[in-house]
Amino acid sequence: MLTKAEIQRLRSLREKKHREALGLFLIEGEKGVADLLAGGFPLEEIYATPDWSGKKTREVSPAEMERISQLPTPSPVLALGRISRPPLPAGGLDHGLTLALDGIQDPGNVGTLLRIADWYALDRVVLSPDCADLFSPKVIHASMGSFSRVAVHTADLPAALAGSRAAVFGCDLDGEDVHRLKPARDAVIVVGSEGRGLSAGVNERVTIRVSIPRYGRAEPRHAATAAAIVCANLRRALGGR
Repeated sequence: MLTKAEIQRLRSLREKKHREALGLFLIEGEKGVADLLAGGFPLEEIYATPDWSGKKTREVSPAEMERISQLPTPSPVLALGRISRPPLPAGGLDHGLTLALDGIQDPGNVGTLLRIADWYALDRVVLSPDCADLFSPKVIHASMGSFSRVAVHTADLPAALAGSRAAVFGCDLDGEDVHRLKPARDAVIVVGSEGRGLSAGVNERVTIRVSIPRYGRAEPRHAATAAAIVCANLRRALGGR
């Protein structure tokens, strides 16, 4: 049986200030927790109802799980991970493929973009400081475990891009057709918020502007969709490497 203090601690992790103070974040969902365990991700604590057949470290009742869960329909398992924020090393954008998120404040979008980076095997994701918190429950849930497989850093994007030798790709209605991209083994794909687009400081660092052709009458594309299209065409240009 969970104590009142334990329930309050787990519920407090909904807020960033408490996550930072405790150095912990929540992971919920059977598949997500099982995948992390299978991949050897270090989990600090696991809480599960009797319905869950996986590894248990603390059994809780369905009623207790409902109190500590942050999902509309509670999962039978909830785990805690330790927060780690490795800094972006000097020259960290010079080599490989990077997805840079500039002011993406919707946690679901950040989680989806992490999945895209994972799908296309990008070397890293860099978040600007005003992005949704990487360890918020909605980001973690939307990433479907990708947060644990992709190297993620938070950095001042204009400063990081200023010193990079890699090509910097940004979407622009008047840019080069994305389907004609030339191979670029070292590149940064920058994605801005849907309402604001790229910030002025990041926009100044874009070296290659790409356009995604529109054949119908839909509104401008979703940020994650645009990122996926650019990533797919970069991989295609590299011959899938």
